[in-house]
Amino acid sequence: MSAATETRAAGREGRPGLGGKFLTFFLAGEEYGLEIRKVHEIIGMMPITRVPRTPEHVRGVINLRGKVIPIMDLRRKFGMTPAADAQETCIIVVQVRGVQVGVTVDRVSEVANIADAEIEDPPSFGEDVHTEYLLGLGKSAGRVMLLLDIEHVLSRSEVVDLGALRDAAAA
Repeated sequence: MSAATETRAAGREGRPGLGGKFLTFFLAGEEYGLEIRKVHEIIGMMPITRVPRTPEHVRGVINLRGKVIPIMDLRRKFGMTPAADAQETCIIVVQVRGVQVGVTVDRVSEVANIADAEIEDPPSFGEDVHTEYLLGLGKSAGRVMLLLDIEHVLSRSEVVDLGALRDAAAA
């Protein structure tokens, strides 16, 4: 059996080792999931200090109990239409390559336990569509969610830049 055939077969039979607990949340009406072990905490919206000359998807920094945390807007990062913060908008603080980063989401849903057999490979949309930021597609309780690999949502250089932004804001 070829490697491609094995990969497709693994996708049909579930993604071994990827199952577990995922924090689910919504962006623009679509449900996403993050591995719970990458989530540090969930906080309500708070004032965000905009930092000049940062990319559009970087909203700025917050002071969380004396610690400066850079904040990224996932809607903008994914090229979605920005939305005004609502009462359910919140910040999920995640750990990425040793840096704590907050990501804004429309609303948090639940912690879902998704088994290996309920996770399929992301579909292929051709060479020009990159899906490396997806762990897979989770199927739970009759719905499908996009399971994010937060380590790939942010590139290494973005993490370094966010760490530098945090350090500069803290100085």
